[in-house]
Amino acid sequence: MSENQSFPLIGDKFPDMKVQTTHGMKNLPGDYKGKYFVLFSHPADFTPVCTTEFYSFAKHYEEFKSYNCELLGLSIDQVFSHIKWTEWIEENLHQEIQFPIIADHGLIGKTLGMIHPGKGSNTVRAVFVVDTEGFIRLILYYPQEIGRNMDEIVRIVKILQIADKNKVAIPANWPNSELVGDHVIVPPAKDVKTAKERLKSKDHECYDWWLCHKKLEE
Repeated sequence: MSENQSFPLIGDKFPDMKVQTTHGMKNLPGDYKGKYFVLFSHPADFTPVCTTEFYSFAKHYEEFKSYNCELLGLSIDQVFSHIKWTEWIEENLHQEIQFPIIADHGLIGKTLGMIHPGKGSNTVRAVFVVDTEGFIRLILYYPQEIGRNMDEIVRIVKILQIADKNKVAIPANWPNSELVGDHVIVPPAKDVKTAKERLKSKDHECYDWWLCHKKLEE
């Protein structure tokens, strides 16, 4: 992270930090090397929208794990508040929160650009997706009033891994793209020779040499 940046950006290494969680002390990103992790912040414990989000994240937890991805929650609340809130969710909504929640005193939220402007110490609904080598691959911010879509966050983790493994790009609304269906995008040609050959290839379909797509290989 450069000296002029107030918080990390996509492509930066996730900042090294030691954090207190409901599962004990964690070292980020080191303790998750070899795994993806999704770090998501919420404004506060014992709040309505946040409760719906934690319930939904917990419902999707096994799906995240199937993509070698762990979850980490965060808000500027003390760890005993996190523990009591997760107990309430389990007792009243019958859903166990199996992933850790970070107890922040404000420093982590400021480091990651999570503090909501004009709303004291509350964190926005931020999402950081970090890859197996500790690099930030995606950042999302939601206002306090809007709960997140967990299916989309699962999709993000999945398609990042697909793009990396297959050296392709992913179209809008994949796997239900209005233009290419469940196909993936072939990277555009970078020289004249490849551009001329692109339209003749039987390995993919093209609208033009710069917009080609193919079926994802199994």
